[in-house]
Amino acid sequence: MEIFKDLKSPENQLFEKLLSSQLSKNKIEEGKIIDGKITKITDKFVFIFIQGLKSEPVIDINELKTIGYKEKILVGENIPVLLEKIEDKNGEVIVSAAKAQKIKGWYELERAYENNESISGKITTKCKGGVIVEHTETGSLMFCPGSQISDKPLKSIDHLIGIQQKFAIIKLDKVRGNACVSRRQIVSSNKREDKAKIIEKFKVGDIIEGAVVKGYSSFGCFFEVNNEIDVLVHLQEISYSRVNHPDEIFNIGEKHNLKVITIDKDKLQIGCSIKQLSPDPFEHISNYKIGEKYKVKVDKITDYGCFCSLEPGLSTLLHSSEMSWTKRNVVPKKLFKIGDNIDCIITEIDKEKRRIAISHKLTIENPYQTFENKYPEGSTVDGTISTSNEYALYIKLDEFDIDGFLHANDLSYTNNPEDELKKFKKGEKIKVKVLEIKKEEQKIRVGLKQLSKDPFDWFKDKKVNEIITVNVVSTDNKGLMVKPENCELEFLIKKSNIAINASDARPSRFVGGERIDAAISELNFDKRKVTLSIKLLEELQNKEAVSKFSSPLSGKNLPFSSLSEKLGDKKNKDKE
Repeated sequence: MEIFKDLKSPENQLFEKLLSSQLSKNKIEEGKIIDGKITKITDKFVFIFIQGLKSEPVIDINELKTIGYKEKILVGENIPVLLEKIEDKNGEVIVSAAKAQKIKGWYELERAYENNESISGKITTKCKGGVIVEHTETGSLMFCPGSQISDKPLKSIDHLIGIQQKFAIIKLDKVRGNACVSRRQIVSSNKREDKAKIIEKFKVGDIIEGAVVKGYSSFGCFFEVNNEIDVLVHLQEISYSRVNHPDEIFNIGEKHNLKVITIDKDKLQIGCSIKQLSPDPFEHISNYKIGEKYKVKVDKITDYGCFCSLEPGLSTLLHSSEMSWTKRNVVPKKLFKIGDNIDCIITEIDKEKRRIAISHKLTIENPYQTFENKYPEGSTVDGTISTSNEYALYIKLDEFDIDGFLHANDLSYTNNPEDELKKFKKGEKIKVKVLEIKKEEQKIRVGLKQLSKDPFDWFKDKKVNEIITVNVVSTDNKGLMVKPENCELEFLIKKSNIAINASDARPSRFVGGERIDAAISELNFDKRKVTLSIKLLEELQNKEAVSKFSSPLSGKNLPFSSLSEKLGDKKNKDKE
């Protein structure tokens, strides 16, 4: 043991450098997989030579047999091992063939996963939630969930155990070292390939004879073709007439001819049509004209309208908005029933979109037009309050089944709109003025205050700075409430507008009934706003007095020195 006495000696340090240099040269690092050559075999151990190492590592022979290396246990055979320790505390090299195989197996799984490749394996045992699969090449164990064993339910999987087959890797957990695989994806993929070959037999325009009704749903009917593939006939491709559900026409097991109209090779789907095997009724659209009246049959009723047919296979929608002039929230089933023959006028024909628009209300005289003929804008009409809300009244006008809109702001020129609304009750008779008629929008606006003269017209001949006479109605801390003579409106003269001097701006100076003058400081007809001011009146009067009694030259070109001399002379004369 003398060699270990002084590890820091120059000789030992030099040896360490040489060893490290050699190991680095051969890229020998702990944690890496390297190839080793079998040099000696005993009953229990196998000796491995690895270039660059100072001693030969030893592996338990049972480890090699366990991982499937039984045939490779021969002198001169190369096997991969994991270099765990270059030198342990006993100075020995520690390697593992089993760990190397596991790591290489994981690398192989990662490569297959990244390249979306299948792997070979066999089911070894059942476990909770699935089965254990052994990787053929590396012996790595993987988990296959029960849902991923097959594409259809299986009563037993015993026939699948121990058989080498393909699996798809669906999940890899690098942290935990777990792999999850799927047999189902491989089975589905094989079936997809078979289905793709079948689809290659068809092309758009082919006629399929004797397709069997297999099932249906709300969106279409499924047919089985030659016991090989299922095809779909969409609900819209069943008939030119409107069909609510396939079970109205088909029974399970029936045979029908189909026409191939679409082939989706990516989704492996074939779309077929039955209606395209017969002439298109829309070709008869030239027999119909926009603006003409026709009889249509009600085939289906929805919340938003009725589906009607001009003739078998030629359908259109009668929208609820085209059913009545006066009913705003039309309930179609209250007006019509299935099988009714009703009059409609064609309003639009779009050949490209294969769309026909019809209207039932156009067959009836427009009550808004009739109303306008009798009561043009500016007319007065009698009505009855039918309903109200927080901002308006709705008035049923005269003998017409039409409501006029009366906004709260149009009830009174002077009173609060909300207070005015409260005065009116449902069923009350009322006379209003027609303000606006919008026939296209089916709206009529009426007013009540417009029946009387607008008190604001009193100011039409007035202007800003004009002086008017007002009567004091009341006073408080805010100011004076006044009313111009011969005017119905009242205005507040604020305390700040009572006088120029703040000491004189006292509302208490005035009493109710007193007649005073005030000036108009603001006049806005658009906003119906008027502001009165006594302060402005004083300012205008002062300005007028200054302009009237002062000299045009006063205060001009008068030197301060001259002014001082004259003031001094005046003082002296006063003393004498």
